[in-house]
Amino acid sequence: MPLSDTDLPPDGHANGRNLGLVGGESDAALDAAGHDVIIRARNVSVSFGTKKVLDGLSLDVRRGEILGFVGGSGQGKSVLLRTILGLNQKQEGTIEIFGTDYERASDKERLAVEQRWGVLFQHGALFSSLSVLENIQVPMREYLDLSPGLMDDLARLKIDLVGLPQDAAHKFPSELSGGMIKRAALARALSLDPDIVFLDEPTSGLDPIGASEFDELIMTLRDTLGLTVYMVTHDLDSLFQACDRIAVLGNKKVLVEGPLDAMLAFDDPWVKSYFHGKRARTIVADRPSIDPAPSQTDDADSGKENA
Repeated sequence: MPLSDTDLPPDGHANGRNLGLVGGESDAALDAAGHDVIIRARNVSVSFGTKKVLDGLSLDVRRGEILGFVGGSGQGKSVLLRTILGLNQKQEGTIEIFGTDYERASDKERLAVEQRWGVLFQHGALFSSLSVLENIQVPMREYLDLSPGLMDDLARLKIDLVGLPQDAAHKFPSELSGGMIKRAALARALSLDPDIVFLDEPTSGLDPIGASEFDELIMTLRDTLGLTVYMVTHDLDSLFQACDRIAVLGNKKVLVEGPLDAMLAFDDPWVKSYFHGKRARTIVADRPSIDPAPSQTDDADSGKENA
């Protein structure tokens, strides 16, 4: 049943947590190291016709982290994201989100899970016929029963939150720059104050300054809102600057997951070429806090640095 204005707490501030849209930490499982795991994928296989894209993939997403998910083009990064969201059907394995097996969940349980995530699709995917304000209100109209005035107020709060000027509220996507589209799409993803946001290539198409500012915004929102962030990206700067952990997709499964040091030490040709290529070494040189791994051979440099 949609929530209404009367469900607001006494302080009048509406968000997903105090409206009852999101739960506490009791629904997160613990991994072997004692971390809260809010997404647990085990032995997931996805095929399209006779082509198997994912085969026995397993991955954990921990509460409060920024996880960067990287891999070569066409390896299945977006396929996994869409499978987690229930947009692709898997043939094998399980995916638990907030302790719920989404595929086997009832409609009511699925609705509860969906209200706890937000998604920034690649290229923003804003509705071209709606203004920024109206785009941000789409999830509110879908899941809540709030007055138009309250939805306007909440949408404007999200506009402030992502660093857009208030005069962007009534602009249409065609009137926005690429960076403004990304921020407007992020504001929509944050509409219900989710526990986790999924970002599909969030800095793609942005200039280096805009991309760095967007990474800083994601880190600030994670720290201030307690978000978990699952980020599909090719951007080495984002991986080095913003991510707590990284998972690398290859051979239809996760090859390695862990902090940046684990990527630098992992012995795999593609991982070496990606994290030890010329561009990666430049980033390491610009960030003295990163300890470079032992020198790799020139063969690593000759590999494809950006797939």
